[in-house]
Amino acid sequence: MIQLHDKQFVPFISAQEIDFAVAKIAGLVHDDFADETPIFVGVLNGAFMVVSDFMKYYKSPCEVTFIKMASYEGTSSSNEVKQLIGLNQDLTGKTVIILEDIVDTGNTLVALKELFKKQNVKHFKIATLFFKPEAYKQNIKIDYVGIRIPDKFIVGYGLDYNGLGRNLPEIYQLND
Repeated sequence: MIQLHDKQFVPFISAQEIDFAVAKIAGLVHDDFADETPIFVGVLNGAFMVVSDFMKYYKSPCEVTFIKMASYEGTSSSNEVKQLIGLNQDLTGKTVIILEDIVDTGNTLVALKELFKKQNVKHFKIATLFFKPEAYKQNIKIDYVGIRIPDKFIVGYGLDYNGLGRNLPEIYQLND
């Protein structure tokens, strides 16, 4: 068990399971887009570890960039998504693949889809390491899912609780 601020978390998903899921997603994306040069867009702050490890497994030419969105306060979604850092390149006619650490309510995906719709991209795909189907409230297709998890708050591997826990190599679940 670990303590972050006022909350306790218990081990949930091992570093080996995470690595296997990231490799699986990279392989599936590669199978679909090896003949193109996709642009992978990591959603900060949480997806920095996913993007880093994903790039180690993706073996064809690609580009990578980041966008920063925020929707969480403490352990719950604020239901309001803000773009804090945006893209500064022309994506017209490009294949864009969003790399997310986690999809729960899907509110961030709605904001991202709207943003990229205006960019006239060729393909818009979404890949996420973790997916909470019970919490998902949107009608946007998630193209690549690493691990489906219950609707519990998690930390580690880029995910945090009020700034702490991002550096953990495995996933911990809130002990409630």
